[in-house]
Amino acid sequence: MSKIHPTAVIDASAELAPSVTVGPYCTIGPRVYLAEDCVLRSHVHITAMTRMGKGNEVHPYAIIGGDPQDLKFHGEPTWLEMGNFNIVREHSTIHRGTGNGGGITRLGSHNLVMGNVHIAHDSIIGNHCIFANNAMLAGHVQIDDHANIGGGAGLHHFVRVGYCGFVGAMSRVSMDVPPFMLVEGSPAAIRGYNHVAMSRLGWNETELEAVKDAYKRVFRAKGGDIESKVEGLLRDYPQSKAVRKIIASVRAIGDGLNGRSLEVARTDNKRAPRALRG
Repeated sequence: MSKIHPTAVIDASAELAPSVTVGPYCTIGPRVYLAEDCVLRSHVHITAMTRMGKGNEVHPYAIIGGDPQDLKFHGEPTWLEMGNFNIVREHSTIHRGTGNGGGITRLGSHNLVMGNVHIAHDSIIGNHCIFANNAMLAGHVQIDDHANIGGGAGLHHFVRVGYCGFVGAMSRVSMDVPPFMLVEGSPAAIRGYNHVAMSRLGWNETELEAVKDAYKRVFRAKGGDIESKVEGLLRDYPQSKAVRKIIASVRAIGDGLNGRSLEVARTDNKRAPRALRG
């Protein structure tokens, strides 16, 4: 049976599973769906059009499913979708998508969103990611599985952080982060590879050495074209799954199919309507 505090305000169109807990002074807006065992601690605001899987936990003063902060948004129906067992801590904001950006913001499962994190419209988040306090994601950002975003980091719109990527605290990220790579600085640059996370995830020594070599040859060595370096890695590590992830990312960036490259291909009007411009 749902445990709903008498001070909570819930829209008549919202659907809550029987085992959902809603704490004091929470508000749940229209067309919100909460699956089994979700917990809203207190003062949580789920604005509208949000689908949340089972076992999610949201802490006080978080705002989930808010309107996107985009002047091109005019109230069209857009959504926020969350998977299972995510933790969203205090004062974080996760906004819905925009009509011209795909219409959806999506989080996978088992993510930890620490305090004061902002995840903007049309962002796509994978599984088992960690966002430290005050991390800021602009619109259309993509974060792949097992990525880690350090505290106070700022990610430019359309940036993609690859599988097991690591963004250091206070970094300004304006370019894509390839899988397994560690970036930091302002502007952020590749400083190493994420061997700690790889080890924790069970990647063997052969894969660790392959990624270390790929880091040195592709991102540190000067001279030579990228495709030649990539071909060399394929010859030397034909069985390496990790190297293939890196190569796929590098080639996608080169072909304009990844991250910031997608910004160039935008067909929407990037400016605000004339009436809203100063």
